[in-house]
Amino acid sequence: MTQEPRAERIAKWLARSGVASRRDAERMIEEGRIRLNGQPVTHPATFVSDNDIVQVNGEPVAPPQRTRLWRYHKPDGLVTTHRDPEGRRTVFSALPEDMPRVISVGRLDLNSEGLLLLTNDGELARRLELPSNGWLRRYRVRVFGVVDEARLAALANGSVFDGVRYGPITAELDSSKGDNAWLTVSLREGKNREIRKVMSGLNLHVSRLIRTSYGPFQLGVLPRGALEEVSPRVLRDQLPKAEERPAKPRTRTEGQNRPAPSGD
Repeated sequence: MTQEPRAERIAKWLARSGVASRRDAERMIEEGRIRLNGQPVTHPATFVSDNDIVQVNGEPVAPPQRTRLWRYHKPDGLVTTHRDPEGRRTVFSALPEDMPRVISVGRLDLNSEGLLLLTNDGELARRLELPSNGWLRRYRVRVFGVVDEARLAALANGSVFDGVRYGPITAELDSSKGDNAWLTVSLREGKNREIRKVMSGLNLHVSRLIRTSYGPFQLGVLPRGALEEVSPRVLRDQLPKAEERPAKPRTRTEGQNRPAPSGD
């Protein structure tokens, strides 16, 4: 008896293919950018099987591969987006030519550096970004100004600046020289540019921000601009619920140095 090909919702299939998060994939469907077997997809509940042909912006998408994760030491001066309306260089354009289609786990802004996780699985990216994971994100932060250690310590109770409430932040003074100081800052969930805004509320200007860890994954001695894949064993140990997917044959769309389509 011939087994029917396994089918799943197209938004999830696109996320597992590394095209975008499931939510962004649904937005792309609404924008008419997705076609299935030559026909426009109009609803995220549309089902896809392994024998179907899916296109994004007219380009065929390779079927999902096994889940993979990379550590990347992001330099400053790169934006963490697939398209930048201002034409600035992106993280994805800086990756090696043979990289598969990937998306980032969270973001680092233009002037921030350090550890950025990249994955070919949008479902995994979404899961790792969830505040419910409680994963600690640690940063080395250089600030200009007079550091009040009592106010730094008070951030652990949460804070409000410019009408915005921020969750607990652990901030410790490591060293200082004149009006420059280095801090270690840790948080478990963060709003856009949260550290910069909170430090500004303490009359401190952030002149450098380096993410050194994201949950169990460390920047370590990874050189600036370098990329290193997390081994499958470590991935299984750290993410025991990560979905295992059998490898599929490579198609002509894989390995091209082309940023994944995104709703960004």
